[in-house]
Amino acid sequence: MLESLIYPQTVAVLGASRNPAKVGHAVVANLVASGFAGNIVPVNPEAAEVLGRKCYRNLKEYEGQVDLGVIVVPPKFVKEAIQSCIDAGAKVVTVITAGFKEVGADGAALEQELVELCQSQDVRLMGPNCLGILNTHHRMNATFAPSMPQPGRISVISQSGALCVAILDWATRQKLGLGKVISIGNKADLNEADFLQALAEDKETAVIASYLESIKDGNKFLRIAEEAAALKPVVILKVGITQAGAKAASSHTGSLAGADIAYGAAFKRAGVIRAENFEALFDYAQAFAAQPLPRGKRVAVITNAGGPGIMAADAAESIGLKMVTPSDKAKAALRKFLPAAASVNNPVDVIGDAPPELYIESLKVLQEEEDIDGIVVVVTPQNMTEPSRLAELLAATHNHKKPLLTTFMGGEAVEAAKEKLMAAGIPNYPSAERAMDALRAMSDYAAWRRRPPRIVTRFPVNRRRVDRVLQMHVRSGQPQVGEVDAKEILRAYEFNILDGYIARTADDAVDIAERIGYPVVIKISSPDIIHKSDFGGVRINLANAEQVRDAFDLMMLRIHRRAPNANLRGVFVEKMGHRGREVILGMTRDPQFGPMLMFGLGGIFVEVMKDVTFHLAPITAEEAMQMLKGTRSYALLQGARGQAPVDLEAIAGALQRISQLATDYPEITELDINPFIVGPVGTEPYVADARMTLSNGADQHE
Repeated sequence: MLESLIYPQTVAVLGASRNPAKVGHAVVANLVASGFAGNIVPVNPEAAEVLGRKCYRNLKEYEGQVDLGVIVVPPKFVKEAIQSCIDAGAKVVTVITAGFKEVGADGAALEQELVELCQSQDVRLMGPNCLGILNTHHRMNATFAPSMPQPGRISVISQSGALCVAILDWATRQKLGLGKVISIGNKADLNEADFLQALAEDKETAVIASYLESIKDGNKFLRIAEEAAALKPVVILKVGITQAGAKAASSHTGSLAGADIAYGAAFKRAGVIRAENFEALFDYAQAFAAQPLPRGKRVAVITNAGGPGIMAADAAESIGLKMVTPSDKAKAALRKFLPAAASVNNPVDVIGDAPPELYIESLKVLQEEEDIDGIVVVVTPQNMTEPSRLAELLAATHNHKKPLLTTFMGGEAVEAAKEKLMAAGIPNYPSAERAMDALRAMSDYAAWRRRPPRIVTRFPVNRRRVDRVLQMHVRSGQPQVGEVDAKEILRAYEFNILDGYIARTADDAVDIAERIGYPVVIKISSPDIIHKSDFGGVRINLANAEQVRDAFDLMMLRIHRRAPNANLRGVFVEKMGHRGREVILGMTRDPQFGPMLMFGLGGIFVEVMKDVTFHLAPITAEEAMQMLKGTRSYALLQGARGQAPVDLEAIAGALQRISQLATDYPEITELDINPFIVGPVGTEPYVADARMTLSNGADQHE
């Protein structure tokens, strides 16, 4: 059905105008100027012709079939215009007209009427409040934008019509080819997922670049984006980031996970390349459209200047690329033609007075190196450089086995060279940092394409035990699941839970301690006290009955003073566990994308540095391990600075069990295991503390 939108044969423009200042005139003028080979049907009851084309008073007068209706009439007439398009056989309409949901409740109601009309007639609606659609390969510009780029393999989806205009103007000036440019506006019906799917199937589109302010249906988007990314690169600039949800999160995981984190996790799962700004959006898109994917992260630099070469090397290493030393064979080959003062390491420095031939011979050597995955050529316009001829020779020499990116530094002296590089499909960047960032995006995407099949492990669990605990909380209307009940749920999912019981008196506490064995920990148990340590509600390493009794009495005294209205259930007396590394495992449920898992080290790493990683559930064993590796403090888990390495597989397994729990029970909205104590391989990790939040009531905080 979107074929009628992207490749229509007949386009009707309802609201066509003879006035050059009107949008309806611009749309017809653009269709004519773009060389559209199909039928253009202007509709305006007040005009006999528009731009030399017969103009119809209404669409009923037109005897042919309409594929696409483009509507630019005032808002109150849009519904009638849509109906006339439907009557003329159109299966899709584009409503450029503004004045709907974006202006308030009345506009939203009118917009909903348009949606209901289209749905009742099995017709798709693009917009309203959009720029329109442009397809250079079909020579169709059904927008009111003032410029038309040359054909290319990058297609654009934008939620902002104004940004589309800027993109088109910029692409025309840069001589960057574009394929389809689609402005989705209010996306009352057709949205980003629909167009992702259409462009994924479009043979003339090699790269999909998108600017999004919101995503309408997270699950649908995730599924379609992953399918699209499996076929071609999808690069998205996502803006409008705010904290997810209006409530104050009760858990570490919830407080650290905002909407930005959720989108990042979703994009990572789907293989979407995220651009942090407008420049990166097209830096990446150009590289993907013109160059082969790298096999890995190993990069080489060829330069004629030491400083820029060092800058390029720093840029590469700082974002995870690897500057590899050429092989002995390659070094010997380079020495045969490079001056004695030149460097044959990495960067390969051909020195300042090098003519283009030294660059070219160096490129020939390096692009045959098996251990180099991508090459960046950095050029400063010195006397012997001849940038324009160098650009021509680079294009002729590149064998397209690995990506070649360039940084021709300077202004007027390299303008002609940059145009030749663009024409030859070699992306040029104003700085080595941007070139390396594009290469990193390519290597990340290539790694995602090479990922193993996703196999999610299912563990045997005791769901009846979980059901019993959750039903009890539903009946009581208590959304906060405290430590005791949270551990009961985790025990059902085969987490190691130390022996412990609730004590209501000091005598009870001593009896329990004697039964489970010293040393013990005691903690306050109350649904109204979420952060126990803040209220003096935790005492550890109690070694005898006297210490237990004293700790119980003192804790109760402090709690009554600090939280006099708290509902106290007693204290939880638990066996003291072995020492180990404290890590935090968590889950929070994003309203768009569902359960997100969190991992981080305890203490300062989460409290101050916020050194955590997130991933959407369900996760595989490989994805769980990637979460660990994604933290800056991963080296500490491996045993840095003389410390014993911890059982990484045990942590990854625990994350997978949380993933299963979150998937099995959507009513669990937040979960924290904080801390999870893990030691060396051979020791069993255990849950030191845990809590959960359910969706069956309002949160309660002290």
